[in-house]
Amino acid sequence: MATQTSVVLAALFANGAIAVMKFGGFLLTGSPAMLSEVYHSISDTGNQVFLLIGIRYGAQDATRAHPFGYGKAQFFYSFLVSVMLFGIAGWESARHGYEALTHGGVHRANEPITLLGTTFDPVYVNYAVLLGAIAFETYAFKKAYAAITMQMDEHGWETFREAFRKTSDVTTLTALTEDFIALAGAGIALFGIYLTRQTGNSVYDAGAALIIGLMLMGFAIALAWENKRLLIGESISQTDEWELRDIITAGEGIVEIDDFRTVYFGPSHLLVAADVVFDPGLETAEIDRSISDIERELRDHNGHVKSVYIEPED
Repeated sequence: MATQTSVVLAALFANGAIAVMKFGGFLLTGSPAMLSEVYHSISDTGNQVFLLIGIRYGAQDATRAHPFGYGKAQFFYSFLVSVMLFGIAGWESARHGYEALTHGGVHRANEPITLLGTTFDPVYVNYAVLLGAIAFETYAFKKAYAAITMQMDEHGWETFREAFRKTSDVTTLTALTEDFIALAGAGIALFGIYLTRQTGNSVYDAGAALIIGLMLMGFAIALAWENKRLLIGESISQTDEWELRDIITAGEGIVEIDDFRTVYFGPSHLLVAADVVFDPGLETAEIDRSISDIERELRDHNGHVKSVYIEPED
């Protein structure tokens, strides 16, 4: 929980400061790419607020109405982030970039500005803002990267693609994705503005805005898909499932497993339910002791296992 919160807070402060700086750069230059980055950073800031709400809401204790707790709140708020904020920001960025490409847009990057008696080229404001954004986002990305690599080491995941598909910590996953896109977006915007400044052709700036918008929408779809699998009740991976099955099979008096189910009720709350056949020669007390031992071993093996239900079958 502390790791999740620190990752989100780092991204929140970084994106809030960056959004203000990018908006100032847009006002000075009218750059389409910079406006896309304004949309991007505002959405990222809103994202972090939603994620913090999800962390706080999901940390509530279980109640009669919610006997397995509120852990799925993080899945829900992460889904909102992907659909409502990433999608909207991506659409607005892409639309603005497309309009700038097809109809032309206001672009003042080549027009000198006089401020407090000093004349300067405003394009350098964009350069400074975007380089600053890259520095801030690098810091936030390192925090999220450290959190996800720690999970990879813990679970033995070999690639980020595998971690993306298997992790139940959607808050850290969303923060990592946001920070990566923010770094890529700032780099694309910087390159597009630079090419426009050097060539005098605004198509590069507008094209950068369009690319940023399309990138945002693409990742919005990917994140929504990953959150969907957990919202509708996904089990753990097949490899992890067989490890839990082996623990149950090795239990005292177990003949076979008749049915086995797992489902996530939060980023770190895994429910395990199994119908098992015991040796008919066991006494009731022996069966109870065996079940207690199995439950303890399951929790020791996988720290996410919080609820275990083992039902003896005839």
